Amino acid sequence: MIWNREMETLGRASLARLQRERLADLVARVHGRVPFYRKKLEAAGIKPAAVKDLADITGLPFTGKDELRETYPYGLLAVEPGKIVEIHTSSGTTGKPVVDAYTQSDVDLWSEVMARTLAMVGATAGDVIQNAYGYGLFTGGLGVHYGARRIGANVIPISGGNTARQIAILRDFGSTILACTPSYSLYLAEVGREEGMDFSKLPLRAGVFGAEPWSENMRKEIEEKLRLKAIDIYGLTEIIGPGVASECERQDMLHVFEDHFYPEIIDPASGRVLGDGEKGELIITTLTKEGTPLLRYRTRDVTFLDRTPCACGRTSVRMHRIIGRTDDMLIIRGVNVFPSEVEHVLLHVEGVEPHYQIVVERRDKLDCLEVRVEMTDALFSDEVKTLEAKEREIEAKLRSALLVHARVKLVEPKSIPRSEGKAKRIVDRRQL
Repeated sequence: MIWNREMETLGRASLARLQRERLADLVARVHGRVPFYRKKLEAAGIKPAAVKDLADITGLPFTGKDELRETYPYGLLAVEPGKIVEIHTSSGTTGKPVVDAYTQSDVDLWSEVMARTLAMVGATAGDVIQNAYGYGLFTGGLGVHYGARRIGANVIPISGGNTARQIAILRDFGSTILACTPSYSLYLAEVGREEGMDFSKLPLRAGVFGAEPWSENMRKEIEEKLRLKAIDIYGLTEIIGPGVASECERQDMLHVFEDHFYPEIIDPASGRVLGDGEKGELIITTLTKEGTPLLRYRTRDVTFLDRTPCACGRTSVRMHRIIGRTDDMLIIRGVNVFPSEVEHVLLHVEGVEPHYQIVVERRDKLDCLEVRVEMTDALFSDEVKTLEAKEREIEAKLRSALLVHARVKLVEPKSIPRSEGKAKRIVDRRQL
């Protein structure tokens, strides 16, 4: 099903004209209304009137995530504060969070692109969508909610967690579409089987899964255990949340909604724009966002673009599922986790050294985080109950900072491997 046939099947020449017009308008808006961007554009010697073609985008400056934090909370607003109707933020795992502010027009845009996303799994007004993404400052829950409302579907805003109730809702309310992280869907499948649920007898037929990396093998496992079609979706808080790109029913790469989000792929080291099919860092420009628009945002996600026609009839460029990252960020149950934030916490804990290792595993279909921390010689000689109390103390501090639980294991002094180069902070044992 195609939700917005006019825009999703727009000819490439017509789409390019629309993008060119929207890019020129965007540059003029941020230059006139956002001091942060006015300074960047003037430093690059760029006048808004000079941006007349899509090719001119390569001369515009990039925007990095650290710059977004430096403008916290309202330094990127391109409208009067009174026009903002909703705020979402990142978890702020490396300090100040990234703020995404929405006007009513932005909320309408979000609803539109999420309606397109849900339509790609065949969602209609007759569907019951069980929304197990987290609600709140995290964008996942409300993004799916707005899209479901736009389509006219029955949305069950159960949010994340409470697995026993999730299973009961699946059974009792006849949910036809499931929205959650891919790892959580497998956990639901396992708990459901333990309770004797036969998923083949449920009306559940499709799922929209995102917010964390997953593979084709994991897709096959999800589809086999839940008896549904699993669709990969992509988005990020900085841009709008979910709704930037989505697979269609062909499950052959993700269509980028490029009438609103202009994608580029660059060499992360040089910044050089790469051609279709070349792997590099994904860059996104928000062509129509009003509240907090972004020029050439560096997502740090590694992928490539493909403009060959899709059998579904949509004409938009497609991106391969995310292959990796250009930084050391981990995504644990939809939450961004940076080693630097772990280190920041440990530096303020007495009795431990700033030598640590993060171990990520997938247990019972869910990502689990363990932080191994070296003790000082003094702490190492203490009683077991003292060590256990120290582990609980660090776990509480990490949970407060990371917004996700991490098990802490204190280890002997000098037992964490040292390196003459960059320390190996992360051991990722997940089989994605």
